[in-house]
Amino acid sequence: MQYIKTITDYLESIAPLPLQEKYDNAGLIVGNADELIEKILVCLDVTEKIIEEAIDSRCSMIISHHPIVFSPLKKFTGKTFVERIVQKAIKNDLALYAIHTNLDNVYYNGVNQEICNRLGIKNTRILVPKRDMLMKLTSFVPLDRTQKVLNALYDAGAGQIGAYKNCSFRTVGTGTFMPTGDTQPFIGEKNTQEEVQEERIEVIFSAHNEKKILSALKQAHPYEEVAYYLHTLANVNQDIGSGMIGDIEPTDALTFLKHIKTIMHVGCLKYTHLITKKIIKVAVCGGAGRFLLNDAIAAGADIFITSDFKYHDFFEADRKIIVADIGHFESEQFTIQLLQQLLQKKFKDLFILATDFSTNPVNFL
Repeated sequence: MQYIKTITDYLESIAPLPLQEKYDNAGLIVGNADELIEKILVCLDVTEKIIEEAIDSRCSMIISHHPIVFSPLKKFTGKTFVERIVQKAIKNDLALYAIHTNLDNVYYNGVNQEICNRLGIKNTRILVPKRDMLMKLTSFVPLDRTQKVLNALYDAGAGQIGAYKNCSFRTVGTGTFMPTGDTQPFIGEKNTQEEVQEERIEVIFSAHNEKKILSALKQAHPYEEVAYYLHTLANVNQDIGSGMIGDIEPTDALTFLKHIKTIMHVGCLKYTHLITKKIIKVAVCGGAGRFLLNDAIAAGADIFITSDFKYHDFFEADRKIIVADIGHFESEQFTIQLLQQLLQKKFKDLFILATDFSTNPVNFL
């Protein structure tokens, strides 16, 4: 058995909640974080059938990609399917947790990486990395304590740059200070300038980790008063952002579309004019990706795989790119297996079930 908080902490180490979009409602929606559970049901959407499946399977928690609650609920009369689902979850002591756009926005173990893996897309990178998501910490440490402090910062998540970890910059210099009568204890004579050999260390980290990084610094640092400063960086964070782009071996356009249809289990694939015979560079976005069309074109993608394009949106491709609309459910359905595998690998003592139901509200004749 595991506490719900232990499970959600793990999921949020992969996809931190601050990375979700402003309109989103990822996180624990129903339930007590201090409850113990042993069985979880994973799904894409929480529907009444999913609730019934969880009850029948004796699950205590449902982890979905899409949140059941987006807008605030003012009444619980059961008039809407959202109200009925929340009521039934509470009545049956079912915890509901959603991991949505925060999972869309991460590179490692994210929704778009899963799509790329399944389609055989290589050399992947975030299509539109986010800005203002990186910070730099600078501090000053006695020479014999530098590595201890750096190790603590690395363990807290600092020093990760793309495919590299434990990245830092170090320079040796002289630190000066003057003890006062209020400093207890202090070295040397009061009001006497002191000097000490120190290393200036600099590490980069994701902005959402600021509290964790500072806590690690202060715990590992030998000084009572820790000298440090922070900078917010204008650099893009290449591990966080929207969509993904990568390469495949040159493939006939129609052949690749058929490959997408088969691998992604697509009932109806809508696409624009085949403006190129060969596909090499591929952009993807799980879910509704219309907002990334111009970015996919600017990045030189031959095809953009996403969903929820309206009729007039297809004209915006303007024969500059092939748009393949594969459907919202179809683009994200393998998120279920992704989450199941991640959880089962981490928590050997839990039963992690993938739903038996398709929650796709769209049918094809």
